Amino acid sequence: MTKPTTSLCHSTADDIVLRGRSLPRELIGKVTFTQLIYFQLTGRDATPAQLAILDACLVTLMEHGLTPSAIATRLTYTSAPEAMQGAVAAGLLGVGSLFVGTTEGCAALLARIVAADDARAEADAIAKSMRRVPGFGHPLHKPVDPRTVALLGLARSQQAYGAHCVALDFLSAAVDAAAGKHLVVNATAAVAALLADAQIPTTILRGIALISRCAGLVGHVLEEQTNPAMQALWEAGEQAVPYKKESP
Repeated sequence: MTKPTTSLCHSTADDIVLRGRSLPRELIGKVTFTQLIYFQLTGRDATPAQLAILDACLVTLMEHGLTPSAIATRLTYTSAPEAMQGAVAAGLLGVGSLFVGTTEGCAALLARIVAADDARAEADAIAKSMRRVPGFGHPLHKPVDPRTVALLGLARSQQAYGAHCVALDFLSAAVDAAAGKHLVVNATAAVAALLADAQIPTTILRGIALISRCAGLVGHVLEEQTNPAMQALWEAGEQAVPYKKESP
């Protein structure tokens, strides 16, 4: 059996080396957090366009109000204020196949379309075979998701509107045709296309959502400290779901 190794990080008494570069001498004060994320994930320095894309995607996914993940964080923090990490973790557990984390599922579909001999036909097959296509639809933003408009506009301005963005166009047309109506291309679909075109592995895209949402949830903890909402959320839940005695 081959002995496992890591190429990510190594520490000595006087240095920390991240992918071959000294953290104190080559990275601290010389690269941004976004640059370091890209470097750690890919082992390469991001181009200016790739950096702009990743940074915009992180900004996009950080906050969206009192979503399930934010509510979970606030309720958990109020229950256990001594463990902020537990509250943030509770919110991150809600980043999944229906909320925030749909980037990964959509990216996998876009990769199929890009790899297909006939991209339009593959998009049509996907749309017809799936009852719910990740990255499409939104309960609030209609007829367009303004974040998607901004992200795709950025891709065009950065000359980074690549094969996965084109695949998203094909998939959007196919989804609309299959549904018989227009379904919103939501921000997670745009993020999936842009990050895939920025050469970030599609299997790790939910991790990008986690990095971004973590910062947003820390903000919710701070607001819960200074302007608590937990009691109101609790009372609203009890009012919305009243007790009903079961029939014998």
